[in-house]
Amino acid sequence: MKILVTGGAGFIGSNFVRYLLREHPTYDVVVLDKLTYAGRKENLEDVWGKIIFIKGDVTVREDVAKAAIDCDFIVNFAAETHVDRSILQAGTFVLTDVLGVYNLLETVKESRVARFIQISTDEVYGHILKGSFKETDKLNPRNPYSASKAGGELLCRAYFETHRLPVIITRSSNNYGAYQHPEKLIPKAIINALMDKPIPVYGTGKNVRDWLYVEDNCAAIDTVMQKGQPGEVYNIGGGQELENVQVIKTILRLTEKPESLVSFVTDRLGHDLRYSLDIEKIRKLGWRPETKFDEGIERTVRWYRANPEWWTPVIEKEQIDFH
Repeated sequence: MKILVTGGAGFIGSNFVRYLLREHPTYDVVVLDKLTYAGRKENLEDVWGKIIFIKGDVTVREDVAKAAIDCDFIVNFAAETHVDRSILQAGTFVLTDVLGVYNLLETVKESRVARFIQISTDEVYGHILKGSFKETDKLNPRNPYSASKAGGELLCRAYFETHRLPVIITRSSNNYGAYQHPEKLIPKAIINALMDKPIPVYGTGKNVRDWLYVEDNCAAIDTVMQKGQPGEVYNIGGGQELENVQVIKTILRLTEKPESLVSFVTDRLGHDLRYSLDIEKIRKLGWRPETKFDEGIERTVRWYRANPEWWTPVIEKEQIDFH
């Protein structure tokens, strides 16, 4: 079995590569990645000798075709993902998250790929004040990032209906864990706490997110890849809804730092208030989240504390604050 993981040097992609090598040791794993600021070779150092790595860009059709040769599965993590960046640089999100998906779908159309898994996000639904989104609810993206992901999804749906391509879509809630870029809330908070720097929190910090430990997401994606039905969408959530300020205070407790480090800043434009997913559909495939937030965040803090050589070069050369 040969599987192509696009965006496999990014946060979730690299964790999924490790998951595959551990759970499916007979698979040949190909990674296609452009190696942008968030996709780093360092994320794959521990498995470099066990994969086939191709440096390439999903927006370049020839790169995609080369990487997909003889592949049975394609899992597409390749994406621009940071909401703050999308507000400033929406065009790059459209290119990767829409044109990149188009190139992959065209490649699948011309090949014998058995499954194409498009990794999407709960943000395509917009926000919800009460209850939880089901897969059949309408898409209502409220920022350029989620709009570009919704565009990629609609292309996938069109290619399934028009060409009967074996496309499956997953919509995951907020992931956290090892190897996540410091622009994101949890790693930024951990690193700033470790460095005794202020931790920026948008608005009042009351925005609610459902937190999903990255290892649980990897297992869910694998479940969908093996048991999911083409043309279907599967929500993947952790069932751990917390206000952003609660998350920060938990991190401060684990790092033994004072709450005075919390710094409330002007709210983000179009900031969604609450995300929540109904995951009954994927539960019927036999998956459920295993990691409680208290356990997962403790592991995550421990990893960042033990690996300053991974994140120090990033914060020294990258702009990670957009507020």
